[in-house]
Amino acid sequence: MLIYADNAATTRLSSRALRAMLPFLEEQYGNPSSIHPLGQAAARALVMARETAARCLGARPSEITFTSGGSESDNQALLTAARLGRKRGRTHLISSRIEHPAVLRTLEALEENEGCEVTLLPVTPEGFVRPASVLAAIRPDTACVSIMTANNETGTVQDIAAIGQICRDKGVLFHTDAVQAAGHLPLDMGALPVDLLSLSGHKFHGPKGCGILYARSGLELTSLIHGGEQERGKRAGTENIAAIAGLAAALEEACTDQAARTDRVRHLRDLLRDALLELPGTHLNGDPVHCLPGHLNVTFDGVAAEALLPALGAEGICASAGSACASGSSLPSHVLLAMGLSPEAARSTLRFSLGDDLTEDAVQQMAGIVAAQVTRLRSLHKKK
Repeated sequence: MLIYADNAATTRLSSRALRAMLPFLEEQYGNPSSIHPLGQAAARALVMARETAARCLGARPSEITFTSGGSESDNQALLTAARLGRKRGRTHLISSRIEHPAVLRTLEALEENEGCEVTLLPVTPEGFVRPASVLAAIRPDTACVSIMTANNETGTVQDIAAIGQICRDKGVLFHTDAVQAAGHLPLDMGALPVDLLSLSGHKFHGPKGCGILYARSGLELTSLIHGGEQERGKRAGTENIAAIAGLAAALEEACTDQAARTDRVRHLRDLLRDALLELPGTHLNGDPVHCLPGHLNVTFDGVAAEALLPALGAEGICASAGSACASGSSLPSHVLLAMGLSPEAARSTLRFSLGDDLTEDAVQQMAGIVAAQVTRLRSLHKKK
């Protein structure tokens, strides 16, 4: 038996994405920069994938740059904002304490190497960045604000529209890491006041190693990789056509009937939440309403995640203790600490992230196994 509840870390590649990829892994192996028939077939596939992604995001094809994933997109977005800001005499950057390491560590590098000053905003106990705190932090020398659309650990969804409008009114660039949200929440770049947006294909049943950086028309991206003229000269290197085709197919699939799938996943998540919260000493982290449909972040008092996870794994339950990017770290989650949890509570927390391939029976079975293992581990702890 295997019950997969770690979709925030990565998702299963969809059959549709795989079918879109296979031709470019087999007979259509041309380089899209070549002018012969095989190369031009690849070039056409690249154009079609860009158009598909743009349509799904309410953007223009020229605003879509294909990258290796969310981390690269975050890095390029923040470096671009910092460099553009410096040209205007602006070196102040604003973000929050709950951002993904791809954002936080890039900001650290910009402080150390680019002479930027960074302000990290606090969050509420539910994990919200208050728009008013963004407004209060903006200064005349602020170049960019970067606030994630939805948190990868708790699933809390930010008021991106309000924060983006504040930035637009103040003439400040706004970047959002939408890696967890893309494919699960509607993202319309024609309506949202967003200048730069990052996403990654493997979070919505596309392939690993492929992502998108949306950049509003008129923004000149700063290159991270120098070389040829691929991606309009803003990302050198032969394009991974197979992965790009798979990403576009997966994104289109995720955006089709998105509301119905979201409702189903939310129902499964609520079943699991209600069952787990019947356990004494169990607490929900994050907001129960303004949250991604499949995310559930739960603290089990007196049970270390490092003991609970292997016990669940032995019974076929795949969950996590937080961000996959922090795997192996002995430090408690910076997200949970920022929300006010103690280090002990943060180390007793698991993240379940459900997909629409689960059944109610599987969710109920998972809840029973988790409850039994939590009870067992608590009993062992008392005997010590």
